Amino acid sequence: MRKILAAVVLTITIAACSIAQARDADKATVLSTLDKTRPRLMLKDADLQKLKTRCKSDPILQKCVADVIKSADSCLRKRPLVHKKIGPRLLHVSRDCLRRTYSLALAWRWTGDKKYADKAVENILTVCAFKDWNPSHFLDTAEMSHAVGVGYDWLHSYIDEATRKKIRDGLIRNGMELGVAGYNKKHWWSRSSHNWNQVCNSGLVVGALAIADTDPKYARTIISEAIKSLPRAIKTYAPDGAWSEGPGYWHYATRYTAYGLAAMDSALGTDFGLSKITGLSEAGLFPVYTTGPTGMYVNFADSGTRARRGSMGCMFYLARKFNRPFISDAEHAMIAKRSATSEHVMWYVPPSGKKATRDLDRLFRGSVPVALFRSGWDPDALFVGIKAGYNQVNHGHLDLGNFEMDALGVRWSRDLGSDNYNLPGYWSGRNDNGRRWKYYRLNSQSHSVPLINGDNQAAAGKASILKFQASKPEPFVTIDLTSAYKKAASKATRGLKLVCNRKAVLVQDEFELTGAKGSEIKWAMTTDAKITIKSKDLAELTLDGQKLSARILAPSGAEFAVESAEQKSPQKSNKGVSRLLARVKNAGGSVRISILLAPAWRGFQPPAAMPLEPLAKW
Repeated sequence: MRKILAAVVLTITIAACSIAQARDADKATVLSTLDKTRPRLMLKDADLQKLKTRCKSDPILQKCVADVIKSADSCLRKRPLVHKKIGPRLLHVSRDCLRRTYSLALAWRWTGDKKYADKAVENILTVCAFKDWNPSHFLDTAEMSHAVGVGYDWLHSYIDEATRKKIRDGLIRNGMELGVAGYNKKHWWSRSSHNWNQVCNSGLVVGALAIADTDPKYARTIISEAIKSLPRAIKTYAPDGAWSEGPGYWHYATRYTAYGLAAMDSALGTDFGLSKITGLSEAGLFPVYTTGPTGMYVNFADSGTRARRGSMGCMFYLARKFNRPFISDAEHAMIAKRSATSEHVMWYVPPSGKKATRDLDRLFRGSVPVALFRSGWDPDALFVGIKAGYNQVNHGHLDLGNFEMDALGVRWSRDLGSDNYNLPGYWSGRNDNGRRWKYYRLNSQSHSVPLINGDNQAAAGKASILKFQASKPEPFVTIDLTSAYKKAASKATRGLKLVCNRKAVLVQDEFELTGAKGSEIKWAMTTDAKITIKSKDLAELTLDGQKLSARILAPSGAEFAVESAEQKSPQKSNKGVSRLLARVKNAGGSVRISILLAPAWRGFQPPAAMPLEPLAKW
């Protein structure tokens, strides 16, 4: 742990230097290097011509371009965009406009077919005529500013000056003026350290740089303020690329980081040192290692239900920016199976041709540490991920110590993901009695974590990694959960270890209970599997034709039970989801709960008992 602490201190020091560099930009001179040619945002014509030349002999790039043109063709058939909110958000409209703009504008630039340009201009004029871009939920405004800005820049040579003015007027009225006002008022998103920071700053940056030659006053303020604000979020990738809001929001935050930095690089020739902030160069590793053999993420925080890793163009940006072929090669594996996007073309990196060396075990040490273990990288491999961190993180759940597990092509232990963001009080009341924690998917009752006397973890709970051992026949991690269970225990620790030559998982919890004997502890695992209780200490799980056994190794009096995870409307139903419980009744003092999870590998017979050591001796 001393080595880990020293590394963290070093990365904080380096990050501080990079952040100071990013803040040096002067408002009066920030546009002094502005490229006045068009297009200047992210994909200049010279770069486009290089891609066209390469495409003649690169079948992967040909596939990427074909995917973009297919997307553009579908956009030709879409109905006009309409200002219609869902709950408090216009975000779905902003994102639809962004997807249409990138696909249509790139298809026009690639083919020269004016049907794509005409449709893109039609969409942009439609949203510029909206009464607003819903500034009360500023993500909507920022993403629309991005869409209109990149469209204006890429289509600039196609549209006449009267149309340009209409677009500029709409962008300024609905985006740039509100952005400047937000910075002047120190709006909360400019001071945040999560995805709102990157989306709002970078969306405004793209819009501002699009019109920086005709309306420089907006760009001067927005660029200078953004490069002061962005480090607050980018530094949270330190030390090794993890994202505290989970893999799902990693993509949202990181692609907007890429948009903002790439736009500054292309238009100004610099990103003002933002890309040098410690952790960003490692960020592309996070989705690779947090994706299990099933294709599903370690799904913590408000990720979607059964969230799977999709294709992500920002992986090419990261690989190109930091010369990391491991990252781009991992993305090539994704676009071979899924559609590519305009960003894949814009930031295209060819395959390296090198065989990647991937770790079996990985610890991401960020503010929400995640430990990951696997038996291999094949589709049937054993894989398990477990998280620490703190429950108050943005989009966080009461889930410290939650684990998810794949084996035999099946996800056995799962996180249910987010619920409907429009549920009353979904974002309110972050203390122990807050309304947010009444929702099943967000509280501890739905997660694969211990419960003492049926209580949730403390809303202010924190958890830290005590020890992590990798690259051994029995890799493991131990986590201090005491802060999350302080109501009932003076000490709480969870350990997770791969055993039996990486064929099974041992989950061990240890508590020092503070109350009189009589507490009930429930070890819990949430699963889609059908659960059959074979005996008080043995359960069999069946899913997709595969089997997994769960055995209680300690304590001797514990018994398995099953409960449903299904909920009533308006919460998501969780239909068919169950909870495997190991109940310890009348507990007091020192308690150890050890559960062995063993997939039914061919020819493998899991042990009925095995030596157990205290977590302190692991």
